[in-house]
Amino acid sequence: MVTARVFHRDGLALKLHDSGGDGPAVVMQHGLCGAEGQIAELVPADLAARLGLRRLTLECRGHGGSEAGDPAAFSIATFADDLAAALDALSIRGAILGGVSMGAAIASRLAVRRPDLVSALVLMRPAWVSASAPDNMAPNLAVGRLLAAHPPGEARALFEASPLARRLATEAPDNLASLDGFFSREPVAVTSALLTAISLDGPGISDEEIASIAVPALVIGHDLDVVHPFGHAERLAALIPGARLARITPKGIDKARYLAEFGRAFEAFVTALPAGRSSGATPASSNNGT
Repeated sequence: MVTARVFHRDGLALKLHDSGGDGPAVVMQHGLCGAEGQIAELVPADLAARLGLRRLTLECRGHGGSEAGDPAAFSIATFADDLAAALDALSIRGAILGGVSMGAAIASRLAVRRPDLVSALVLMRPAWVSASAPDNMAPNLAVGRLLAAHPPGEARALFEASPLARRLATEAPDNLASLDGFFSREPVAVTSALLTAISLDGPGISDEEIASIAVPALVIGHDLDVVHPFGHAERLAALIPGARLARITPKGIDKARYLAEFGRAFEAFVTALPAGRSSGATPASSNNGT
């Protein structure tokens, strides 16, 4: 069973979900404007238990049950630092670290900046390689700016009438569904700030630094995805030495197959890792977390 605790950092209460146990830690982070539920679908408690893993997810500032704080602090670097502080507080080192979209960017950053925390990487539907403000984040940015300038209903109507929305309806219906959900996400100001700031951001690491990552890596993507182009998955898999690349069924085509194929790829990758690759520790006393 996954339980939630509160981790305190910079005066904020951040929600940390932890399946518990003394198995190897797998830390999976959600995407932009997502929450732990997104990870629970991909790595459900029964899968983690079957693999003997302790699965953790820290909901980033402004996401799920975590407080937002100052929107000026919203960045991939801040979210990565929050996660690193939480793992330090739990005395976790050498975790299998991964995530979806923004979560993948957080994991990539920590693999470079805090390699002691990472024994393997699982990068799902990456939206960034190394560059900031990539063109594929333009749809999220457009929604963020519309929400900043108009009431949610009016912003949604403007977006639905746009050429971008018509393009996504054909090329990436799942992206369109996700974007539509942002117009009803509360608080509106936080949603707008997150979409704007993170769309213009990047992981803050270079191609050369990515190429220096020295842990096993699995990169997963699919077609029919404008926000998470499969080319980004291919590029990351080419940069990280020895990385595995998996192409799965698009979520917009068949969500059940998408989840099942992710699960099979994840399980095959984890079970092939050398023994002792990761560690899960009980919480340590710390001024940063409770």
